[in-house]
Amino acid sequence: MNVEAKDFLGGAFALPMAEQERMVEAVLFASRAPMSPREIAERLPQGCDVAEAIAGLRRRYDGRGVALVPVGGAWAFRTAADLGFLMSREVVETRKLSRAAIETLAIVAYHQPVTRAEIEEIRGVSVSGGTLDQLLELGWVKLGRRRETPGRPATFVVTQGFLDHFGLGSERDLPGLAELRAAGLIDNDGSAGPLFGAPDADAAIEAEDA
Repeated sequence: MNVEAKDFLGGAFALPMAEQERMVEAVLFASRAPMSPREIAERLPQGCDVAEAIAGLRRRYDGRGVALVPVGGAWAFRTAADLGFLMSREVVETRKLSRAAIETLAIVAYHQPVTRAEIEEIRGVSVSGGTLDQLLELGWVKLGRRRETPGRPATFVVTQGFLDHFGLGSERDLPGLAELRAAGLIDNDGSAGPLFGAPDADAAIEAEDA
């Protein structure tokens, strides 16, 4: 079908929705990273309804081995959640996050946008540049807008890559208090547990290096 065809009124020829869905499917399948509706629309002929095409594709893939899922305001094809175990295998991690980095990442995720000073206030110890550099290098944290306060300190926020890695559609999908308590990350009385607890050896070394 000629996507440049015009109707007799001179407007853009309306492609059948099935064809629009095929185009969106092809674009997302070929993309190495999740794509926003705007990015998808830039690839399609003018006049396509990206939102409707995405909704149709989600219905089409419902119950299949792969699913079309939201990732931080973008969209991507991912293995169906209940079949993830088929892709799991033993992997030796060559670089693990320190406890300090895990705590810092959690604070950014739950308090973003957050400044370095605010991270230090929450953790109770100084945050070394190496910890934040590691999270920036991993692509899980990025610089946000500067605060309109004296010194205009930079803020930190989590990235789309962070959401994608942990299977989160948006920041709103982060575990709540009940889930954190069940995982042992906070105490039953709601106070800080291991994740936000007293500084450990990593934190002490970090404070000395800052």
